[in-house]
Amino acid sequence: MTPLGRRKYKQAARSWPFPPASPALRSLLPKPIRAAIEPLLPRGALRRDLWASAADATAFSVMVGCGETYIPAFALALGLGPVAVGMLASLPILAGAVFQLITPLAVARLGTNRGWCVACTLVQAVSFVPLIAWAVRGHAGLWELLLAASVYWSAGMAGGPAWNTWIGTLVPERMRTAFFAQRNRLGQFGVFAGFVAGGLVLQVCEAYDATLLGFGVIFTTAAVCRLVSTLLLASCREMQRPEPSRPAANDAPSIPARLRRAVGSMAGSPSGALVAYACALAFAAHFSGPYFTPYMLRELGFSYHTFMLVIATQFLAKALALPWLGRLGARLGPVGLMRAGGLAVIPLAAAWLVSANVWYLVGVQFAAGCAWAAYELALALLFFDAVPHRDRTAVITAYNLGLALATVGGATAGGMLLEASGEDRTAYLAVFTVSSLLRVAVLPLLQRVRSLA
Repeated sequence: MTPLGRRKYKQAARSWPFPPASPALRSLLPKPIRAAIEPLLPRGALRRDLWASAADATAFSVMVGCGETYIPAFALALGLGPVAVGMLASLPILAGAVFQLITPLAVARLGTNRGWCVACTLVQAVSFVPLIAWAVRGHAGLWELLLAASVYWSAGMAGGPAWNTWIGTLVPERMRTAFFAQRNRLGQFGVFAGFVAGGLVLQVCEAYDATLLGFGVIFTTAAVCRLVSTLLLASCREMQRPEPSRPAANDAPSIPARLRRAVGSMAGSPSGALVAYACALAFAAHFSGPYFTPYMLRELGFSYHTFMLVIATQFLAKALALPWLGRLGARLGPVGLMRAGGLAVIPLAAAWLVSANVWYLVGVQFAAGCAWAAYELALALLFFDAVPHRDRTAVITAYNLGLALATVGGATAGGMLLEASGEDRTAYLAVFTVSSLLRVAVLPLLQRVRSLA
């Protein structure tokens, strides 16, 4: 980063503790409050946008921590088994990936990435309402949970490609590594805070034999956080608006045609190698990923407090590691950071074979947080580096579909092995071992990943 870029980044960072001074949000405040806080608000448009984006990441991540991450545990509390939990952690993602294929067409019709993204996040907030109702009611079928989770993932994934294209035009290139490292760090602290708060609520409610009501409380908190995130997104500018398509244009490319075009543009390109590796690694990771929760809560008999401690460690490790990883990424470049993270995630699943001691698993999760933080930061940076702006929405849409197929495939294969092996402790350990072996098998794809530079 140049000295000028570093100075502007620091100036923007200092504005984050204050609310964004956008007309949309100022209009929501009474005049006396506006008059009191106006002198404190950041003045530059870029600074306001960076503040809003960072605050959005925090609110969104709290939602993930106390909402999304507890959906599998909610299914277990309702009496569903580990294979059903695996379905709940994978099939809705596939539904979301299929639905988000309409994103390029929707953005073209609306003529705005920002508007489509805000609409999707609002729907995602509303998707928690049935989960809250079922927590209060005390029961829900698997199909009901699959439907609600599918709406949640569809809304989230449909907004993702538009957000990536939108934010790519908003954050200057010279600031991206430092900004996204800081933004991701705030996000990980948000996930950690949300997950810890959710675990504490469930632990207290479990003592009063009201565990399902505890899930209702944390899902309500998640919905409110997503609404806050939506307001923050709505406060940001849109620097480059896509050209709206004409409603009468019957010759507009269909969704399958757009998908084929996106896949064709990736063939032999840096973005193609990146997507191939990311999807292959997702298959390997999700071979075991959905089954850590039932392993801890069912097989090892962990309390919600202990479960929260083990899982939250990974989120905390990500938050603590990201500043250092941002500096490392500046030296190694996104590709070097991706390769370091890709190698580090290989032994993580197999490490669960060594011991079921809580403090040992906390250590494993701390290492996992650092490794996955490096991989995720590198992946985010490479999408801006390896994918041209004009192709970004379409490429990310195709990537999301491939990622979902890999996720469902990995979870299904892992579930089949778990069920065939008897769903006991030995079966879980077999699934974890195979997951690490699959991560070794995708290393040749990692070597093909490169940037445009």
